[in-house]
Amino acid sequence: MIGILNAKSAKFLIDFPTIVATIILVIFGLIMIYDASIVAAHKDFGDKLYYFKNQLVWASLGTIALVVLSLIDYHKLIKYGPILFVAALFLLIIVLIPQIGTKIYGARRWINLAGFNFQPSEFAKIALIFYGTYILAKFQKFNIRLFDILYVLFLPTAIATILVLLEPDLGSSLIFVAISLGTYFAAGGPTWHFLLMVPTVLGASIVAVITQPYRLARLKSFFDPNFDPQGASYQINQIITAVASGGLLGVGIGSSRGKFDFIPEVQSDAIFAVVAEEFGFIGSIVLIGLLLFLITRALTIASRARDFEGKILAIGLTILIASQALLNLGSIVVLIPLTGIPLPFISYGGSSLLVMMSAIGILISIKRLS
Repeated sequence: MIGILNAKSAKFLIDFPTIVATIILVIFGLIMIYDASIVAAHKDFGDKLYYFKNQLVWASLGTIALVVLSLIDYHKLIKYGPILFVAALFLLIIVLIPQIGTKIYGARRWINLAGFNFQPSEFAKIALIFYGTYILAKFQKFNIRLFDILYVLFLPTAIATILVLLEPDLGSSLIFVAISLGTYFAAGGPTWHFLLMVPTVLGASIVAVITQPYRLARLKSFFDPNFDPQGASYQINQIITAVASGGLLGVGIGSSRGKFDFIPEVQSDAIFAVVAEEFGFIGSIVLIGLLLFLITRALTIASRARDFEGKILAIGLTILIASQALLNLGSIVVLIPLTGIPLPFISYGGSSLLVMMSAIGILISIKRLS
């Protein structure tokens, strides 16, 4: 009897380290969004709290999603993987329709819902993870043939990727590819399949860059910051200036100069520049360390999952968080060209925050049932 009670109570153990790290990141993100956006919010909306209040609403929804998903058996969600993915494809299609999709800064990536902009590509990321887990679980007991996996996994991924590229959103398309390839090879996909796919992915990436003038300009700016100082190179030059100004300990919270209309859209994908400027190298390392800790916790959950589905699902969620962090931070410190990907839990963007907090809820479910 005692053994049964212990087994039941073990299912409700809370992963406190993961939850605490998530709470710290979300709260710090809200503080930084208020700090970084106060000038732009007052200028554009006459309300210094505009971006902060929007993100707070999404953080509240994210908290609800985290709690609910942590209590649901993830196996039940995996069963709906194909339905979730079809719904995601539908949203990716309708967002391209001018009468439905909202166009901001030349990109049609959002659907306006009751005054809030929802980004279907963010939902598609987590839907792809569930779909991939569902498909790979079906292949678990069989020899994986390249044609079969191309047809049922990589072709649907390619369709979603093309739809996102049409928005256009190269950063999210790269994450789609990373999720599919990462989960496939974690599930035991043969190495030679990977060797065949790499040239295809690289070739498609090159085509995606050279066929869009703004992407090509970003690439040129990456290699030569002086390429177009008042145009394509302006944002990255201002980001570099802000990061360099932080020094070791930073200029102090609230004292950033970059947020005074120097860095475009500083509250979103460039928010780490303000973090580096105000908190310096030490503060930046602490934030990166916290993100790495969360990613490590996710990998630990994956390694200890009780079954194949839990392992693949956790790996997919880990790739989602890690790839977004890597692409964002890599672009801010000029290791890669700017991609427009938000920094998980920190950048302004309700859809991204909701999906990230949902991912944590699912990871806790996997840990709880392990």
